[in-house]
Formats: sequence, structure tokens, C-alpha cells
Amino acid sequence: MSQIPPAAKPEPATKPESVAPGVRRTPAVIVTLLVCAIVAMSLWYLVRPQPLIIQGEADATRIDIAARVDGRVDQRPVERSDDVTANQLLVHISNPELTAQLSQAKAALAVAQANLANINAGTRAEEIAQKKDAVDSTSANLTLAQQTYDRIKQLAASGNASIQRLDEATNSLQVAQRSSDQAASAYQEAQAGYTPEQRAIAHADLVQAQASVDTIQAQVDELVVKAPLAAQVYQIAAELGEYVSPGVPLLSLVDLNDVWIRFDLREDFLKNLKVGDHIEVHVPALGDRAITVGVTTIAPRGEYAGWRATRATGDFDLRTFEVRAYPVEHIAGLRPGMSVYANAPAEK
Repeated sequence: MSQIPPAAKPEPATKPESVAPGVRRTPAVIVTLLVCAIVAMSLWYLVRPQPLIIQGEADATRIDIAARVDGRVDQRPVERSDDVTANQLLVHISNPELTAQLSQAKAALAVAQANLANINAGTRAEEIAQKKDAVDSTSANLTLAQQTYDRIKQLAASGNASIQRLDEATNSLQVAQRSSDQAASAYQEAQAGYTPEQRAIAHADLVQAQASVDTIQAQVDELVVKAPLAAQVYQIAAELGEYVSPGVPLLSLVDLNDVWIRFDLREDFLKNLKVGDHIEVHVPALGDRAITVGVTTIAPRGEYAGWRATRATGDFDLRTFEVRAYPVEHIAGLRPGMSVYANAPAEK
């Protein structure tokens, strides 16, 4: 019996190529390294100390111009943002009542001046002569009254005149005597002129009238409001035709030649800062320009009623200090109100 040979096994058509183990692990290693790098950078960014940024503001000398008298605004030749020079007209106020009071005071001053001049000139010669004539006239009347009295007295003594006529003659003599005395006194007064007391009173009246004129003139001068220095008009509060009262601001000026940087810092930030230090700040409004400023003032801000003691709170209540710094050189375009920022002062 013959044996059947076993069937031959079919051979595979192709054989896959072998891949090295290191080549298969390379992408995984790269991804792992990238993940580790990202994690490391994230951790470093989170734990690294962030620079402390402090924010401030540009400020400048501001002058509020107010009226010292009341009235109505009839002129205001300036507008907002106008540059003004020293003594330039800003506002003119109309007050007819005050102007009338000044005219009245000047008239009273003229009367006082004339009165004092009249007293200093003394008594006129014509008035002295008139007083002298009055003395002569009263002396003649006194002589006549005396002669009449003497005759009536003799007649009454001999019984040829009544007692009534003697009384009338006596009364006429007394009247003539008093008139003569008064005329003599008036004549002496005219010759002597005014007394020192009268001159002092006239001088005092003149001083009082002059003071009244000066007072009202000072008020009238306040009707014209001028710029105290060269500056720029910042705000306007009074419009044409508006009635203003004393002390009410009319407008505000800002001196752009006196601009500084102001920071409000907590007191624990001041340990690395002192007057005279120079710091660098950035101004976003000027294209984030960096400027150097010098610290000139470190002053505490006001205390408030809500302050509590450390023992009561269990911690410190830190106060706020105002830090003022001036640019080392003039910065064109730096205006009040612009924000600035800088890094907190570092340890020295």
C-alpha cells in the first residue's frame, strides 16, 4: 500500500520589516519632555515673585479764582484751555450800586478836604473887619445905654422920673453890656482863628472820608478779575450774564510749569524710599514714555475716625502717605490727571 506525501505548507508572501525599539520611543520622549518643560515653566511663572506695580497721577498747581464782591458777569474774554499771562483780564463783573457808592464817598471826601483847607486858611480879613465893626457898634450902644441910665437915675433920685423908667434904663444897660461882650468875644475869636481841636476834628473827618473811599475803591477794583500768574484756564464756572456772589469760584487756572507726580503709598512700601531718590515712571498717555522723577515730599495723609488700635484688631493699621516727585527735566505734554505707573522701590 503506497503512502501519500503530506501537503506542503504555503510560505508567506512578504515578511514585515523589523523596527528598532529606540526609534519607536523617540516621539514619546519628545512629548514627555515638552510636557515637562511646559509644567516646569508654569510652575516657575506661578512661584516666581511678581514685580509690584504702583500707580500714581500727574498733578499741578491749581488756582481757583473767586470774586470778592457780588455782581453780574458782563465780560469773560477767555475760554477753557486758553493760555493767559500774568495780569490778563479774566472776568469783569458789573455792579452799578457799588460804583454809585464810590461816587458818593468821593463827594464826601471832597467836602472834608474843602473843610480842612478852609480851617487851615484861617479867618478871612473881611470877617475880622466885620467883627470889629460889630464891636464898635455895640460899644456905642453901651455908651448910649449908660448915659441914659445915669440921667434916669438922677431924675428918679430927685423925684422927676418914675421907678419904672429907671428899671427900663437899667435893663437896657444890661442888654447893651452883654451885646458888647459878645461882640468883643467874636472879634477875639476871629483874630485867633480856629482852635487846634477844630483843626484835629477836620483832619480826622478827612481821614475817615479817605478811608471810606479806599474801602469802596478796593471793592470796585475787585470787579476786574485778573490772572495772578501765567497759566492755563482749566475750568470755567461762571458764564456771561450770571450773577456771582463773594467767595464763589469763577474759574480755575492750572500752572503747567509746575507739574509733579503724586503717589499714595502704604507706609510699608516706604522703607526703600526717601526724599531725594530718583525713580523711573511710565506715562501711558505719552506712549508709555519713561521719565525720571525725583522724590521731594513724603507726607502722611489725614487720619480718619475709623482708625482702631492694633491691640483691638490684632494687626497693624497701616497709614497712607503721599509721595510727591518732580520730573528731573521738563516733559512736554505732561498734564494733570494723566496716569503714571512704576515698579515699587526695591531693596537697597
